[in-house]
Amino acid sequence: MARQAMEALLRELHAARLAGELERLCALFDPQGQLRIVGTSDGKPITVEARGIEQIRTWLGMLVRTFRLSDYECLAMLIDGESGSMHWRAQIRSRITGQRVATELIDLVETRDGRILRQTEFFVPGAVRQLNSALSYTHNAP
Repeated sequence: MARQAMEALLRELHAARLAGELERLCALFDPQGQLRIVGTSDGKPITVEARGIEQIRTWLGMLVRTFRLSDYECLAMLIDGESGSMHWRAQIRSRITGQRVATELIDLVETRDGRILRQTEFFVPGAVRQLNSALSYTHNAP
């Protein structure tokens, strides 16, 4: 896959996620694709694994229905042939609790024939706040 095509795929993945468009998201995945989401919530580890487009659709549907993303910022993008990664941050609001959390995420994507074969997403809620607190502590330390 050409660099420009991979960049366009990563940007479309995020645009569809921000828009909350499930069909648009699912169209990016290979029918035998895999989705893995790894992170923490309230200090508890979370891991989601889906294989095949039907399982992926189920999990992405849950994400789209439950969380609204805003204040999106792409921090870095790396592309190496059929693989790419994107480090990004967004405000994520739960449609259930109404809670908003600044979250940093990294997506690792492998493609086949222009579609996502494997995506692993790592997320850390409150990472921006935690980093700012650490920097403030370090800066104010005696």
